[in-house]
Amino acid sequence: MFKIYTKTGDKGATSLIGGVRVPKNHIRIESYGTVDELNSYIGMVSDMVNNNEIIEQLREIQDRLFTVGSVLATAPDKNVQMKLPDLHEQDIEWLETNIDKMNEVLPEMRSFILPGGNLASSTCHVARCVCRRAERLVVGMQEINEHVEPIVISYLNRLSDYLFVLCRYIGHLNGASEVPWKPRL
Repeated sequence: MFKIYTKTGDKGATSLIGGVRVPKNHIRIESYGTVDELNSYIGMVSDMVNNNEIIEQLREIQDRLFTVGSVLATAPDKNVQMKLPDLHEQDIEWLETNIDKMNEVLPEMRSFILPGGNLASSTCHVARCVCRRAERLVVGMQEINEHVEPIVISYLNRLSDYLFVLCRYIGHLNGASEVPWKPRL
């Protein structure tokens, strides 16, 4: 029987793919942990929307996020024997195509909008924020010379754009009004 617990992390360290042990608060662990959190929020959005096309898109994104997680969880200096999935430029282009398609039916934005509209849209805004945090962590990895594939940063950047447009699109499909931000001056 497979046991979920190994007890190998009880002292605060964990293994990357490739066997290198690092502290559980290592930036690499923080980055793929945040990607995992993002994936969970996207699952929540998927459970809340009643639109098969959106659900299908979100499942595709969840698959790509597992790919991102495996890339980030791999020790950069080790020759890993197992075959791991990878990202492609087409994954970014797919996001852009879907952004453009949703934008075709959305009203032009003339100001910042407050997050909200309905529960699915609001949860999607949370996912967008988590995506931006994941992106910041991955950029932070790069800044301290912790190897990261540039395509991971590009994918997370475009994904946050996709999620913003999806928030608006979900609201639009559900007849929710966008509330413009009116700064107090």
